[in-house]
Amino acid sequence: MKKTLIFAAVATLVAGSALAQSSVTIYGRLNVTAESIERNGVKTKELINNASRLGFKGTEDLGGGLKAIFTLEHRFNVDTGTVSGDFWSGDSYVGLSGGFGTVRLGRFFSEAYYATADYISMNNHDTGPSSDALYAFVNVPGKNKIGYTTPNLGGLVIHAAVMAGEGNRAAKGVDFAATYDIGNLSLGAGYEKNDLDAQQYAVRGLYTAGPFVFGAYFQKDKNVYGNNFGSRTNFRLTGAYNVGNSEFHVGYGKADDYSRVANSDAEQLMLGYNYNLSKRTKVYGYYTDVDNGRANIYGNLTQGPGPSRQRPVFRPAFFVVPSTSRAQQPSAARMVLGMQQAQPLTRHMRVDRRRADVGVAQQHLHGAQVRAMVQQVGGKGVTQGVR
Repeated sequence: MKKTLIFAAVATLVAGSALAQSSVTIYGRLNVTAESIERNGVKTKELINNASRLGFKGTEDLGGGLKAIFTLEHRFNVDTGTVSGDFWSGDSYVGLSGGFGTVRLGRFFSEAYYATADYISMNNHDTGPSSDALYAFVNVPGKNKIGYTTPNLGGLVIHAAVMAGEGNRAAKGVDFAATYDIGNLSLGAGYEKNDLDAQQYAVRGLYTAGPFVFGAYFQKDKNVYGNNFGSRTNFRLTGAYNVGNSEFHVGYGKADDYSRVANSDAEQLMLGYNYNLSKRTKVYGYYTDVDNGRANIYGNLTQGPGPSRQRPVFRPAFFVVPSTSRAQQPSAARMVLGMQQAQPLTRHMRVDRRRADVGVAQQHLHGAQVRAMVQQVGGKGVTQGVR
């Protein structure tokens, strides 16, 4: 008990020092959409929040190349004004960074996901209904976590983390990831496992050829979507073509049946177009379709047997700050038109887009004024961002 109290005091002093003396950034994102949805003939009008957040991150130079770091991120629902999950349901951690790498303690998202599925999800940064619906997460949200990240070793970066279940076997687990960049080719791999024998591993590649970007990952998991479901494999292919202010996106994913669940396969198709009005603002449209097997494990969109399919949807939206949030449960087909604040898609953005920090921006969405604080901190940013 005494050791726990001492550690809590040290963590508080580190965070307090950062607030008093170091570089501290307030960042955020507002993402709310008005949608008209048809599910198997049933039409609804919905206002949907998509991973809106307000966060604080900072560093303090302790000398000798050593830095104290922290991040606190609050998630909330723009459509209702209520808290989304835990109050600090984004990353919330304190740590130290230096020539040895980075050590973090607290709550932070899966590096296995960042190294694989997130990395190739180029359209709207894997957020909202166009996000990857088939990827298998194990250790979400990564509470009570201690993680270590190596420095860049000639293009290779390795992440390793453990989570203390504190009596909850599902929350006790490990999270490993690695990324390697060589020229225009970037590779990644990730592995997660909890104490209930749910586990997954994935490998990923991303290649840039002039205005074209191609990505793919392959994943195999066991019991992630349900106890005793058995094992399954899934893959996703993505591509982007960037010309002038325009971005063209395509994505296709397929999940096989779980070995113990018949008709549990699914497919996802995504087509998108983005037009950059500036470095931070763009208008976009996309169509996405998730087609469930009869087991319907990727979204409760139907009652009774049969494929789950959602009809096209018109979806205007305003985004502040590019981010890597996957805030929507797996859905089905949607036609989307909207507006997003972001930067033009480049290979370097693929590497560093989770580190965008934010200044002051103001836009209008159908007469409603949205204000957000946004500031682009130079270069690659200070710490890893969050989904």
